[in-house]
This record gives sequence, C-alpha cells and structure tokens, in this order.
Amino acid sequence: MTVPAAPTSPAPVVSRSVLVAVAAAGVCAVWAAAVWTAVHLRADPLLHDVALFVHLACLLVGFGAVLTVDWLGLLWLLGKRPLPEVLRTADAVHLPIWLGLAGLVGSGALLHPAPGSPLTQVKLGLVLLVALNGIHAWTLQPRLTGAGTVSRGVLVRSAVTVLVSQVGWWGATAIGFLNSRR
Repeated sequence: MTVPAAPTSPAPVVSRSVLVAVAAAGVCAVWAAAVWTAVHLRADPLLHDVALFVHLACLLVGFGAVLTVDWLGLLWLLGKRPLPEVLRTADAVHLPIWLGLAGLVGSGALLHPAPGSPLTQVKLGLVLLVALNGIHAWTLQPRLTGAGTVSRGVLVRSAVTVLVSQVGWWGATAIGFLNSRR
C-alpha cells in the first residue's frame, strides 16, 4: 500500500526579493509623481481645504497605526508583550498604515508645498524614507514569525527599523507643522 505524499505549497511565482524591488520602485515612482504634481499643480482654496482635512485624517490613521505597532514592539523588546501579539497587531494595521501614508502623499501634493525650501526637501526625504522603511519592515516579518527565538541581528534590525519609522513620521509631522505656520 502506498501512502499519498503530503501536499506541498506551490513555489511562489515571483521571489520575495523581486517583490521587494518592485515595491521599492513603485514607492519611489509614486513619491516622484507626487512631488512633480506638487510643483506643477495649484489647488484652488476649496480643494486646498479638502486636501488639508484629508491630510490630517490620513496622519491620524497612518501614524496612529504606526505608533500602536511601534509601542507594542517596544513592549516586546522590554519583555512585556509576546512577539506573536505584536506581529498580529502589525498584520492587522498594515493596510491603515499604507492607506494613511498614501493619503498623506496624495493630499500633500495639493497643499502647495515649497519644494525649494530646505525644510520641505527634508520632509519629502523623510516621507520617502518612511515608505521605504515600511517595505524593509515587511522583509523582517518572515524572520520574526518563523523563528522560535529572534537572533541578535534581527533584533537590531527591528529596533533600527522602529527608530527610523519614528524619526521619519515625527520629523515629517514637525516640519509640516512648521511649514503651515508660514
């Protein structure tokens, strides 16, 4: 009597590294399109006001979700939360983070940024950094989920990813506030 072979999961059509490269290229392309739009489009006052409301709402959604994940990650690093809880939360808020960031980029293009201003240039760089860091965070997930224990290297990469996330989000928010006062 023969025993049927255990089902195997199909090989991915595209490797993870290709997906990461395509995602990074897509993020850069969307960012460049938003910067181009901000330079070439002037929103009327009503559209500007709508864009400002959307911008603030997207900041609440995206950054609020990031703060939740990063806070739970810090609690995990301090031994106060189990890693599976952090990963479940990160998985649950993945979509709001990206929708919030996309909404910020799209609405920000309509808020008359001054691309010649050094502060605005730093903010634009921080926004791109946050998005690329989000892709990097995605690359860490398999290393965190599959392991019974987390290696020191993955732990350091995770901590740096959280630090970059916080510096990027808070920095862009602070610059946005300063630019709004001009």
